[in-house]
Amino acid sequence: MENKKNLILFIVISAVIFGVWQFLYVIPYQEKQVALQKQQQAEQAAQQASTPATAPAPATAAGGAAPSAVAQPVELKSRAEALAANPRVPIETPRIKGSIDLRGGRLDDLVLKGYQETVDPTSPEVALLSPSGAPGAYFSEVGFIAGAGGAKVPDPDTLWQSDGGTLSPGHPVTLTWDNGAGLVFKRSFSVDENYLFTVTQTVDNKGSQPVELIPYSRVVRFGLPKDFAAGVVHEGAIAVLGGTLRGTGMFKNPWSYASIKSETADNPDKNKETTQGGWIGITDKYWLVAQIAPNDANETARAFYNPKYDSYQTDFTGTPLKIEAGASASAGYRVFAGVKEASLLTTYRDTENIPLFERSIDFGVYWFLTEPLQWFLTKVYHVVGNFGIAILCLTILVKLAMFPLANKSYMSMSKMKTLQPKMAELKEKYGDDKQRINTEMMALYKREKVNPAAGCLPMFVQIPVFYSLYKLFNITIEMRHAPFFGWIKDLSAPDPTSVLNLFGLIPWHPADYAHVAGIGLVITYLSIGIWPLVMGFTMWAQMRLNPTPPDPVQARMFQIMPIIFTFMLAHFAAGLVIYWAWNNTLSILQQRYIMRKLDKAKEQHQDKKAVGPSA
Repeated sequence: MENKKNLILFIVISAVIFGVWQFLYVIPYQEKQVALQKQQQAEQAAQQASTPATAPAPATAAGGAAPSAVAQPVELKSRAEALAANPRVPIETPRIKGSIDLRGGRLDDLVLKGYQETVDPTSPEVALLSPSGAPGAYFSEVGFIAGAGGAKVPDPDTLWQSDGGTLSPGHPVTLTWDNGAGLVFKRSFSVDENYLFTVTQTVDNKGSQPVELIPYSRVVRFGLPKDFAAGVVHEGAIAVLGGTLRGTGMFKNPWSYASIKSETADNPDKNKETTQGGWIGITDKYWLVAQIAPNDANETARAFYNPKYDSYQTDFTGTPLKIEAGASASAGYRVFAGVKEASLLTTYRDTENIPLFERSIDFGVYWFLTEPLQWFLTKVYHVVGNFGIAILCLTILVKLAMFPLANKSYMSMSKMKTLQPKMAELKEKYGDDKQRINTEMMALYKREKVNPAAGCLPMFVQIPVFYSLYKLFNITIEMRHAPFFGWIKDLSAPDPTSVLNLFGLIPWHPADYAHVAGIGLVITYLSIGIWPLVMGFTMWAQMRLNPTPPDPVQARMFQIMPIIFTFMLAHFAAGLVIYWAWNNTLSILQQRYIMRKLDKAKEQHQDKKAVGPSA
């Protein structure tokens, strides 16, 4: 009995701690990040008002390392104005559109087709990459660093010449620049039908002396993404170096934005690492920009923060190339810039030999469970056409898988309920002698063949499933803006209704006041939607079927658990709350069926005893 009591206390205390952690740490931290971003934007605007514009500084490199980010102009332009400032090569594929800046020869303009910024289908499509000089500049670039001899190499102000046309699948584009001192540089871009670019740079030495050049590839982002909020999903630098994944987890992750900013601002080589092949880049919740080195190339990788320009950078630096007079040399990198679709990333892993590429999706410690669940949901979605329905089907599958265990559990709980009068008699008989009561109860359980801890087993078995689904709804692009029915337009977002405005009957929106100091956090936690209330009710109804614990403290804990979980899950993804409510409903039906079956067997046994033995 004492073991069961400790088990129940552990479950309840864990739930309370998790809820308190969300209340005291996660949401305040997210609000702090939003406030910090607004403060940075205000400081930047004030600086722009008092400082004249400056042209971007040329990229420089020391010690053979990839160059640091070029300076952002102080007077930022709109994205459209920045795009119009320089000549460009258009990009058009089935899934992306954008352009390559001929000044600098970099990939800095990409828009993801079919992915809107909000659930409103008329909202703008997501702009993944933006040019230097625009808010939130974000780009990918390859180049050469001058080695021994100090050859003149292309820089951010270099104006390249294009061979014409639009970059599209099956139609590559080549940029050319002559340094006027015997070296002719070329950058050839090709792209597949999804999000993978191949960038090959070549140099022809038409001079009379050998030259040494060092290839590099980098991804640079100025500031944090506008929708960044620290939470369960890793965002920041990510890589696979030497066959090992870097940049996962949420506690003390040296590759997160915060860690990179605090630990590499004064030491950009802190995360420096040599590798053969691999990939490195910057990841968001749903998007990824990464450079991929050839598998046989020896590279030096870094991930660091540049405080001068408020920029985050990941880069590869290759081995020096010695190019004799009259000879040529080339170096190539691939660049992924697009959506983190699990099936597509897995395909790239297998067909393009990009190691652990699918792990750029932060599936968490239960990745071996989360990935199959994601695969199953996607397959069911293609059949039923709604991810909400797919969730209901998944819940049924999980219940079927746990049916034997759950049956034993519910039968044990039902028997426990029938034993409550005998347990009450023992408590009355032995008074305050807890040791004797526990001894007699254990003997009673043994006689009646009841396992008092069996009722908790299904809950423990489902913890990994619940956590995997928690990750699934927070990280997978398939769940982003996926509707259910009625008011649920996005299964990856919390239920938008709120009890504070009587679910829309009162014409005000609690979310509009969530940022108000002092009451914002209170409003956030009191803003409970319809589905969380449904989940809380089904949890309460299920617990009503369970035997009341003989200990008053345990009984009180069981009574408040539905309330705790209602508040705790109210701000989780709606899909997760729907799963929990449906799971509770199926559990109630299963438990009621077992209870009726046991009651019927008990009645038959009593009727048989009343008739007596047959003659």
